[in-house]
Amino acid sequence: MKTFLTIVQNNIRQYSMTFALLLIMLLFQVLTNGVLLQPLNITNLILQNSYILILAIGMVLVIITGHIDLSVGSIAAFIGALSAILMIQMNMDPFFTVVLCLLMGAIVGAWQGFWVAYVKIPAFIVTLAGMLIFRGITLIMLQGQSIAPYPPAFQQLSAGFLPDVFNGDGIHLFSLVIGLVLIVSLVLIELRGRRKQIKNGLETLPKTLFFLKVAGMVAVIGVFTYILADYRGIPNILVLLILLIAFYSFVMKKTVIGRHVYAVGGNEKAASLSGIKTKRVTFMVFVNMGVLAALSGLIFAARLNAATPRAGNLFELDAIAASFIGGASAYGGVGSIIGAVIGGLVMGVMNNGMSILGLGIDWQQAIKGLVLLAAVAFDIMNKKKS
Repeated sequence: MKTFLTIVQNNIRQYSMTFALLLIMLLFQVLTNGVLLQPLNITNLILQNSYILILAIGMVLVIITGHIDLSVGSIAAFIGALSAILMIQMNMDPFFTVVLCLLMGAIVGAWQGFWVAYVKIPAFIVTLAGMLIFRGITLIMLQGQSIAPYPPAFQQLSAGFLPDVFNGDGIHLFSLVIGLVLIVSLVLIELRGRRKQIKNGLETLPKTLFFLKVAGMVAVIGVFTYILADYRGIPNILVLLILLIAFYSFVMKKTVIGRHVYAVGGNEKAASLSGIKTKRVTFMVFVNMGVLAALSGLIFAARLNAATPRAGNLFELDAIAASFIGGASAYGGVGSIIGAVIGGLVMGVMNNGMSILGLGIDWQQAIKGLVLLAAVAFDIMNKKKS
């Protein structure tokens, strides 16, 4: 029992929001009489929150380095407007348009990263200016009007689903196969990681807790995949999200670049004295944020099938809230990709559940504000205890 309590105390930051997400889903599943976990609603939940989750992946890196980015919503709107002009008005090929838009996002990120990293203007000021600048440019480009519709090929980015190559009768068999592959891969990765920890003499979970943890993850993936397969299968955007989560998780956990990002956020002066090029790290984090903001803008535009002047409104606040709720520290140096995604899902499930229950936007905003405040307060109290 003492060992179990010690493990819980040592991992409370990492797993607390995962348990919170499961409890919130269970609560709304009961309150909505089973509507929340209906296949159609789960699919809509993914589509409605995909662009926020992508922003949260980039935002958590910015927050880990000790900065903030208030401009991502305006950048997303700007890129959406640019894509509409290129694709709809100039008939440019969707593939080349996406590449150009992502490149423009990198340029925007580099512009802001230069002022933050090399001129040493606080990120709050730089990105606040960026929020105003790119929102203004968006309004100028669109002249206050929406531009639509996008080509069908581009719409598939946000509204498409993986085809069922097995032609299942009433259920998407290909999605079930993908789910099975993910489960097997997850089990192998967990077992390999445990063996490596034991070999290196590191502390590991007791066997019972380890297998319970793996069984829980397998159950979640299995149920989730079955729910999707019972509707239209796995959305294209979910595949993109999984690839982004896997890539950025690998970078942050297994590469030198990831360790440098954490080092800069933990103590920038110490990191600089140890030979880390802190300015370059900060610059690249903002370039990365610009690319992900551009991708988010493209996905949102594809979902709406239009570029609108109000696109991206309050996206930055949702992304920041997702990062903090997911365990990122307000002091920098702490946070994870998985945590930010879980934080985004907490916000998404709450929005979806409250909408199904018929709660007005006023109550929704107030409740989300309280959840954000509680998450940051928990982080500060946990930091004081440690």
